[in-house]
Amino acid sequence: MTGRAVYRHVPHTIRHVPEGGIVYEAFCVTAGCDVESGPHDEQEAAQDWALRHTGRTGHDLFRRVVTDHAKVTRAE
Repeated sequence: MTGRAVYRHVPHTIRHVPEGGIVYEAFCVTAGCDVESGPHDEQEAAQDWALRHTGRTGHDLFRRVVTDHAKVTRAE
């Protein structure tokens, strides 16, 4: 007996949910440096960390990560 699957494609949307918040982080990507700002609720806090790190070390290349929360809902 062979099985048969029926697929129904349903449109969905994905949107940012403010109650989930946004998290900002900065990571030094200079070779041999593994330090990071850690998560911050404010963008300025992660940026200030990067500026201080550059002042202390001379490292001037960072990866910035902004994380938000999103909710998927059916369009129907």
